[in-house]
Amino acid sequence: MTLAAHSSAKVAVIGGTGMNSWPGLEITSSSIINTPYGAPSAPLVRGRVAGVEAIFLARHGEGHKLPPHAINYRANLWALKQAGVEQVIAIGAVGAIAGWFAPGALAIPNDLIDYTWGREHTYFDGKPGSSLKHIEFNHPYAPSVRKALVDAAKAANVEARDGGVMAVTQGPRLESPGEIRRLKQDGCDMVGMTSMPEAALAAELDLPYACLAVSVNWAPGIGSGDIHGQIEHWLAMSMAKVRAILEQGLPVLSKD
Repeated sequence: MTLAAHSSAKVAVIGGTGMNSWPGLEITSSSIINTPYGAPSAPLVRGRVAGVEAIFLARHGEGHKLPPHAINYRANLWALKQAGVEQVIAIGAVGAIAGWFAPGALAIPNDLIDYTWGREHTYFDGKPGSSLKHIEFNHPYAPSVRKALVDAAKAANVEARDGGVMAVTQGPRLESPGEIRRLKQDGCDMVGMTSMPEAALAAELDLPYACLAVSVNWAPGIGSGDIHGQIEHWLAMSMAKVRAILEQGLPVLSKD
């Protein structure tokens, strides 16, 4: 695999549900980068925030139309690497399993368990031109980017839990109460649908990657009430905190 980088933006933000655009980003350009794996979910939007260059990619596409299992993760990460990005922050709206992660809370997970299936999950797929490499995955979320996010949350006076185990499910449906009980028994603190294969592909490209997780609902069987109503409410309440952390963290990451 060879990539020709050509950008001054060292940091990219992948926006998920609730962050399909980036208010506050002073956009300077927008472009589609063709990759050997097809087109990414959306154009790479370049701009400035907090005085530094950054790239934004809407994971679910323009208009938030792509379900988690249909996202071209390989094209997304390849395009970011090709654009010269050196570190990635992924924003994820997740369901809460652990009692400490009530809706409205933020966390910077340090581990994950992959329950997805059928996704194009590696660049080392045995096809012509592909090599074979068994990457280490001791740190699914890069400690360097995680630390920057933890420090940024403190600087922004935003409470964000340092650590947590992410369950990554197939979607697009939400989980059953029985599935959530299983995830809890497995040691998961939160459940989302996009960290895999995103985190592993980033690792294959030697691209430090971490997730800023936003709790937007109690997982099925744990809470009660209108889950979709909870999601909309807590997304609206939490995005300002996410942006505050990014504004503190991006200048630090762009210097690393």
